[in-house]
Amino acid sequence: MTLPSINYLALAPFLVMSGTALVLLIATSLTPTRIPRRVASTVAVSAAGASLLLTVIQGWQIARHGAQLTAAHSVVMDGFSALATASISSSLIFALLIAHDWEGRERFVGAEYQMLALLATSGAVLMTEANDLAVVFLGLEILSIALYVIIAFNRRRVKSQESSLKYFLLGGFAAAVFMYGAALVYGATGSTNLSTISYFLSANVLVHPALLWAGGGLMMLAFAFKTQAVPFHFWSPDVYEGAPTPVTGFHASIVWGGAFAAAIRVMISGLGTQSDTWRPIIWGLIVLSTVVGALFAITQVNAKRLLAYSSVTHSGFIWLGVWAASPRGVADSLFYILTYAPTVLGSFAIVALVGGVGDSDHYLKKYRGLARRNPWIGGSLALLLLSQLGVPLTVGFDGKFAVLSASLDAGNVTASVVAMLAAAVAAFAYLRWVGSLFAEGDPDVAPLVVPWASRVVIASSVIVVLVFGIWPAPLTHLAQHATLFFQP
Repeated sequence: MTLPSINYLALAPFLVMSGTALVLLIATSLTPTRIPRRVASTVAVSAAGASLLLTVIQGWQIARHGAQLTAAHSVVMDGFSALATASISSSLIFALLIAHDWEGRERFVGAEYQMLALLATSGAVLMTEANDLAVVFLGLEILSIALYVIIAFNRRRVKSQESSLKYFLLGGFAAAVFMYGAALVYGATGSTNLSTISYFLSANVLVHPALLWAGGGLMMLAFAFKTQAVPFHFWSPDVYEGAPTPVTGFHASIVWGGAFAAAIRVMISGLGTQSDTWRPIIWGLIVLSTVVGALFAITQVNAKRLLAYSSVTHSGFIWLGVWAASPRGVADSLFYILTYAPTVLGSFAIVALVGGVGDSDHYLKKYRGLARRNPWIGGSLALLLLSQLGVPLTVGFDGKFAVLSASLDAGNVTASVVAMLAAAVAAFAYLRWVGSLFAEGDPDVAPLVVPWASRVVIASSVIVVLVFGIWPAPLTHLAQHATLFFQP
């Protein structure tokens, strides 16, 4: 038996997260009492920090020696995977800090949440560096199985159980569809390796390409489900509302990051030579996601459901960069993911605080006068919402401008105009929420008590929104140099 050579630095972030989750699992099994919440959070945050440090070392190694393939060419360490993993690791730190305060309010003890979050994140990390459809599927399942459980983590709420079951049923269907699509692509090209698939398609003309088109279309359907693109978004408002708020923030940042990274790698690195066949599908996803997300967002009275439809709209914008199928489009989509993650996590940190004990009352009327009772919390939420809207001098504006520019340069004028008009419609939902923050509220409502972990997340999110909104060059530079290992 000939074993493949393995570059363990490429797999180090995945191994650190999954290994730490295994350590917490063993410790929980062998300890007669539950692991204290502070200890579990410290260990998990340390693992996420170590993963972030390892991605910095990866970036340094890539700058010196270039991108590398490992594990029989099924895993790649390139600038794209390093920066996407750094974004996911940073988001995990924020998500764990939000969960730490939430668990304290809900009186949860133990390390179960932390180990599930680490396992799910390890799957997202594996998806970012996958160079084989089998590895993409493996990462997708590691992410999904842990996510099914963590959505139902709050056993005291029936809605959490309902949301988990709904996501499990639909997620299982999406995974099966992806696997069937990968099998069809294998049948058409003779390989599941993305680089080999691309070389084969560039060197050969398929006489009967229907098998390849069907396989690519099925895989795109699975990615559309994971990224909340219309018409595969129906689960997201219910799951966002029913899941514990820290899990909702986790999903809107980490799950998104891994799913989009895998989608970009598969569509550009593997099927980039066939862009003319899959671009019409993405065009439909862009138009439907931006329009439907904006129209439904303005009708919502629940904060978590509003943010769910907001995510649907943002999904359409990220797909604009993928449609461009160019190095600039990839870089701008990655930039959008990098900047959206801290923004939405900061928003959900405040939503979790306002929800209070029970984590069930998330109606917008509860936010009325928040900026008067807690000026810095209300002001922070207003800024984060304006960034999601895309107001100039916020990082959200830079992200939208980047993907729209890449799409227009590639000739996608109609979908770009529709996306801009949809963003203008969605502005009503954000501005209505911002206006209620500064309106007269009930004077008898007590100010919020903000624990230290939530303070760190909110303050860091605001700093990212302001600093990189005014000076986006460092992140833009990183995204532009985070190129894929193989792009035809």
